[in-house]
Amino acid sequence: MRLNKLILSLLTGATACLTACDDAFLDTKPTDIISDQAIWADSALADAYVVGRYVGVQLSTEGDKPGFGRGFEDAWMSSVTDESICNFDNDTYFVQQGNAAPDRTGWISNTWTRSYRSIRECNYGLANLDKVPMSESGKKRLKAELRFIRAYRYHDLIRNFGGIPVIGDKVYTLEDRDYTELYQRKSIEESITYAVNELDAAAAGLAGSGVIPGRGSENAALALKARLLLYAASPLYNNNQHDAAKWQKAADAAKVVMDKGAFSLHNDYRKLFITNNTSEDIFVRLYSPTNEHTNLELVNGPNGYGGWAGNTPLQNLVDDYEMMDGTKITDPKSGYNPKEPYKNRDPRLTMTVLYNGAAYRERNVETFVPGGQDSKDGNENWNTTKTGYYVYKFINDQSPIRNANQTATQPWKYIRYGEVLLNYAEARNEATGPDATVYSALNQIRKRAGMPDLPAGLTQATMRERIRNERRVELAFEEHRFFDVRRWKIANVTENVPAYGVRPEKKPDGSIEYVKIIALEGRKFQDKNYWQPIPQSEIQASGGALKQNAGY
Repeated sequence: MRLNKLILSLLTGATACLTACDDAFLDTKPTDIISDQAIWADSALADAYVVGRYVGVQLSTEGDKPGFGRGFEDAWMSSVTDESICNFDNDTYFVQQGNAAPDRTGWISNTWTRSYRSIRECNYGLANLDKVPMSESGKKRLKAELRFIRAYRYHDLIRNFGGIPVIGDKVYTLEDRDYTELYQRKSIEESITYAVNELDAAAAGLAGSGVIPGRGSENAALALKARLLLYAASPLYNNNQHDAAKWQKAADAAKVVMDKGAFSLHNDYRKLFITNNTSEDIFVRLYSPTNEHTNLELVNGPNGYGGWAGNTPLQNLVDDYEMMDGTKITDPKSGYNPKEPYKNRDPRLTMTVLYNGAAYRERNVETFVPGGQDSKDGNENWNTTKTGYYVYKFINDQSPIRNANQTATQPWKYIRYGEVLLNYAEARNEATGPDATVYSALNQIRKRAGMPDLPAGLTQATMRERIRNERRVELAFEEHRFFDVRRWKIANVTENVPAYGVRPEKKPDGSIEYVKIIALEGRKFQDKNYWQPIPQSEIQASGGALKQNAGY
């Protein structure tokens, strides 16, 4: 806020000067740009510079100021997985169909350019913070925040591309002549070690400095470290070799966060994703009027309400929600009725997905044909879901679907305590098997959802499957599935299954028959797709020194 007022006052002063002193016009400085010297001479501007790094500079290929991930973009990460498809494509279909290439990455490889730009910005800040007239404790916090942001960017690079160039603290300029370090990819293990060490340093620098909502904290750094170590222990990162010590290291890292007692599961799963500052929040992006984001209600709403459908859930995901008694719908004893497919299901299904007959705003959703208001027979049928479903998670019923600013105000939760519990359960199960602490972590999550405890006596392999399915439904649309199926080395199975949807057909007697359909043809996954292609422009800029991922 102070930064905006400063810019406004500069503009006002400059206008007055021009009016009174026309002869001095050529000597005036630009009023829409704050000089480097001004930033590092003012503690408020230096703080604003650090805060700005949580969002970063918008790339020409991005529709909004991106932050981390794609939570506030029109097309989500879920729409290049078996969770959903993007109703209007938005550079997702060719990824789903296995056609991503170095010269055709769409937004999927924006992570490379966005992250390295952000890393340079963090390095630039670290190189200049000692000039700022502020307390040493203030400088310490800002430096630690930049190291946290930088480590988050490295974590994004690693989980998309594998081993990557590690830049350290160097700030490259146009005067530099040797860019060798920019093109030398470290091993995955070296890359992870660097990022983990940075997170340790960030956590130490932020310890005792309090929590500012929307910014990095000691616990955010520790939780991100636990996630990264979970990845480091996973099959993709170890050539399918099982290393119990690595899994235990990941479990220990998650346990550190758990033992602090600073977090607990929010009591309402539905409201968790539309509420600020809950007991579960570890690192979030908050709404800001200076960094407005996509109107999630408009982009993802049903066409009958004036929405655009956006990211529409797949039957593949819907089928993985258990029955209320904890059985799979494929279990003959489950009581699942295909004529009433959403009855007696895991309550998280109703809190996550809008299906035919689901209560939404002033009426029930109607995706049936003929005549359904939210089907192709409804309003603005070009915005009709292709899958028979609409997303409900993250959607705030109290926010208008259409509003003057075309923006939404809910937060996006990058890291929450529910994930930490799941990370611990997975790592501990892989390290030692399903002991009591594994059951405890999972059952806390299931209890919050209204689901029964897991049955006693599960084997390690059976518990593994239960954990993976729990992540599938608990973390749906939160940008985990894309990376989970890859690190588990099961994407060659899950991502080669057709993108299924449903067509509810209304019969003359009023009954509904739910017909399974293919919502997107040609889903395909090859071994090379376990890692993303580095943009060809980056390879060319290096003169071929930067090595492309295998298969591309």
